[in-house]
Amino acid sequence: MENLDRLIQILCEEEKITMPQGMNEAEKADFFRALCNVRPPKPVSKEFITLQDEYLSRRTAERGIADVKEFAYRRGAALWQGDITRLNCDAIVNACNAKLLGCFSPLHNCIDNIIHSNAGVQVRLDCNDIMKGGSEKCGGVKVTKGYNLPCKYIFHTVGPIVGGGVPSAQDERDLRACYLSCLKKADEMGLESIAFCCISTGVFGYPKQAACRLAVAAVREYLLSGSDLKVIFDVFTDEDLHLYKEQLGI
Repeated sequence: MENLDRLIQILCEEEKITMPQGMNEAEKADFFRALCNVRPPKPVSKEFITLQDEYLSRRTAERGIADVKEFAYRRGAALWQGDITRLNCDAIVNACNAKLLGCFSPLHNCIDNIIHSNAGVQVRLDCNDIMKGGSEKCGGVKVTKGYNLPCKYIFHTVGPIVGGGVPSAQDERDLRACYLSCLKKADEMGLESIAFCCISTGVFGYPKQAACRLAVAAVREYLLSGSDLKVIFDVFTDEDLHLYKEQLGI
């Protein structure tokens, strides 16, 4: 891929490092992603954006787009196992840290890293413009475009950090606020569909079963209030799939 070579060259020149030789296509893809992961939110050239968007759009098509209109919804909610960046819903929810700048650990497998990596560097730039060096409160939400993802928007929310212990009452309120803030924002924007990841259950250590129970309860309560939103619970692991099937009764 000539544009991938050129993208790597641009970033290497930017950081004044030598572009490695002899990489295969998979190694080039990982190296490019890693360079983007560590890149601070500073201006980027039009050439880079054009080439990056061509490359990431092609990668999105290769991963395959999952059409949320074909999902089976019960009382407004559906369950789907897979990569959230494949969903063509109006918005996907990104579980992020308080700075909202994405994950700076090269090739880290957290959802924050994956979403930023597949959407493009514009997301970090937009988040930087929104936050202006500040921090987002727990349970709040900020919105950026989806750029090279099939979704229209990315909702960035900061969940509670529990570290694997027993969630406090405040932790429960904060996690509930993540779901309700995103749902309310989606309705305010006139959106039709939104997909949630399992907020705070990764490196933030919120117990999965407790988080699942709270998430389903919060979404159901909100939908019963009169919202017509279609809500997708996106899970990645078999463990999460089992928990959500049990909680949703499917």
